[in-house]
Amino acid sequence: MVKRLSQPLMIDEKMPTSINYEFSQTFNVPAKEAYLWCTDYSPDDPAIMGEKNATRQVKKLTNTTILLTETFRIGKENIKKEKLIQLYPDRLMWVSTHLSGPNKYSQFMYEISAETPSACRLDFTAQHIEHKTGMSQTDILKLKDKLCRYDSNVWKLLAKEMEKELKK
Repeated sequence: MVKRLSQPLMIDEKMPTSINYEFSQTFNVPAKEAYLWCTDYSPDDPAIMGEKNATRQVKKLTNTTILLTETFRIGKENIKKEKLIQLYPDRLMWVSTHLSGPNKYSQFMYEISAETPSACRLDFTAQHIEHKTGMSQTDILKLKDKLCRYDSNVWKLLAKEMEKELKK
C-alpha cells in the first residue's frame, strides 16, 4: 500500500529539496524473522538488489550501529555510498542515514509490525534529500511519486526473496 505524506511543499530555489513519502509492504513470515532477515547485513547483499558488480563493507560500530560502505557502477561512473544504520531490535525498527553518495543526508525509517503470527507489515518512511536546486512544485511531486514507486517495487521484490529464503 502506497501512502503519500500530505505536507505543504516549501520551495527555496537555493536549497536542496526535502521529499517525504511512505508506503507499507506485507511479508508472509513472522515479524521477528522478517526483521532479522532485513537487518542481517552482509557483504553479498547487493547481489539481491540486482547490483552484480557491487561491493559492500560492513563495519559494526556497536551492537546496534552499523556503517555500510557500498560501491557500484552506473554506466561508466563509480558510485560510493556510506550509510549509518541504527538498529532498534526491541521495536523491530531500523533507520538508515546516508552519509555520502547520491542520497547524501537522506534518511529512511523501517518498522515491522506483526499482522498475524505468520505475517507482518513493513512501514517505510523516507526523507529524501534532492540536491538539485530550482525544482518546480510539479517536478518535486513527479519525483516524489517516482521515488515512492521505485522503493515500493524494490520492497516487493525483497518480500518475494525473503519469503523464498525463510520458507525453505
